Amino acid sequence: METLATEFTNGEITVTYEPKRCIHAEKCAKGLSEVFRTSVIPWIDLDAAPTEMIVQQVQKCPSGALAFSYCEAECLVK
Repeated sequence: METLATEFTNGEITVTYEPKRCIHAEKCAKGLSEVFRTSVIPWIDLDAAPTEMIVQQVQKCPSGALAFSYCEAECLVK
């Protein structure tokens, strides 16, 4: 069984996703659908919007399944 990625980076921030915490409220996809895409894999595309918009949307996650951290040095892009 293949494990899907749960960590995504754009070089400025890293966003993590904890699927077991997700309550599927879809606030991420409804608020920033170009980044949080429910119909494709990988479902998070951090290059699709400015970093600060992504941070604001991640902070709205009601379950805490999405989190972010700023990269101290340049993150390795996966």
